[in-house]
Amino acid sequence: MRKHLTLEEIEDEHFTQHPEEIENYIQMVFEEYARDGDTRALLASLRTVSRVKGITAIANETGISRNGIQKALSENGNPSFESMNAILHAIGYSLMPQRIQSGSLNISGIA
Repeated sequence: MRKHLTLEEIEDEHFTQHPEEIENYIQMVFEEYARDGDTRALLASLRTVSRVKGITAIANETGISRNGIQKALSENGNPSFESMNAILHAIGYSLMPQRIQSGSLNISGIA
């Protein structure tokens, strides 16, 4: 008999009890991804939020199967842009570009 919760179970329980913290969590996750490009960490975090919001509900809203969502957000997932956008919309967010303040690439004189 298992006596300890997994990290996933602790995260799920926390965000289920404190849904108001999801927005800050998602913002932090995307900020970290912008800095370090760790796709696995980004997908793991979105997987947590998706479980809390309900994989079945997200599947129904996106038209992507439950299995497809789980595969896209898996540790080795490689979701298409369209899938990622649909999943984010289903959990109440969107992909929005944000200008990088320093160290940005200047293409053809465009600032």
